[in-house]
Amino acid sequence: MRYLCLLLFSLGFPLFAQSQDRTVRIGVLGIFHPQQLTLAADQAGELLISTADQRIFLQRGSACNLLRVRSSGDNLLLSCGGRETRAKEIRASGRNQQFAGLVVTVPEKIKRHYQGVLELKAKNGELIPVIIMDLETAVASVVQAETTPGTPMEGLKAQAIVSRSYFVAGGGRHTDFDFCDLTHCQFMREPPASDSPAANAAALTHGLVLTYERKPIAAMFMRSCGGHTRTPEEIRLSQSGYPYFSVPCDFCYNNPIRWTRKVSREDAALLRLQGENGRLAIGRRLGWDAVPSNNFTVHEDEGEVTLHGVGQGHGLGLCQRGARNMAERGSEFRVILDHYFPNTRLETLP
Repeated sequence: MRYLCLLLFSLGFPLFAQSQDRTVRIGVLGIFHPQQLTLAADQAGELLISTADQRIFLQRGSACNLLRVRSSGDNLLLSCGGRETRAKEIRASGRNQQFAGLVVTVPEKIKRHYQGVLELKAKNGELIPVIIMDLETAVASVVQAETTPGTPMEGLKAQAIVSRSYFVAGGGRHTDFDFCDLTHCQFMREPPASDSPAANAAALTHGLVLTYERKPIAAMFMRSCGGHTRTPEEIRLSQSGYPYFSVPCDFCYNNPIRWTRKVSREDAALLRLQGENGRLAIGRRLGWDAVPSNNFTVHEDEGEVTLHGVGQGHGLGLCQRGARNMAERGSEFRVILDHYFPNTRLETLP
């Protein structure tokens, strides 16, 4: 979540409104723009594939053990066990419509394991796979993907609460699903093992979210703040809901990640005028490392513009490097969250 949009600062819902549904809808593998994929059950089970007018069972050892799916405009072409059919969309679950182990493969690109229910449709010739998964599974998956190996448990707990808070309060960023599996929302890969540090961090903080004025907040985080976190106003974003106070971060101040980039005059003007939204626009054109953070100075010499900066990310909320250092020095997760999210409370979802 090192990149964000203006939308986030208007989000936040009463606790009771979130208690009805502890699942999240996450669009996966979109970065590959898949036009075909395969689907199978994991080693432990079988899958029920439901369409508008038929049911298909995927079972290991049977003639139909691997479903091949191709896009055709806004339709799906399905092939399994020598049989072919067409559908507008499919749903893959356990035999009794429950969560199941799913193996989704984009041929010659990637294979991923998921735990949940898959909904799949096509739009303009591109497949849109969406995994509906348990909230806590999603939290553990993000903690595993977003933190560095060796992070102490208290740092992992802080990350778990931040990620859970974002899932609870920050939905609706996409048309066909609530969240993606990229840093645009929160980076996610496969669920971690049940005895992994990431899974333990999610379990030990089960249901805990950050609230402000009794509402969960779409809590943000970044890799490194460069010495102090930012407010929305500092990076040219309007503020609604949690104000994101600027707080010092001693570790990043004393051990900054420094960077230098050359940009055009037009891009430099875009950064001055639009802040984070300008940085996002440049990132979409030139790559997400084109301007690593919002913490920089500008130098112009003979028409060439050079940025000298520190930090990685937008600068709002939890600084992961600083949180890890606090945990290594003995701070528990509540102290870490109090530091980076002043005037918030920790509350348990109903």
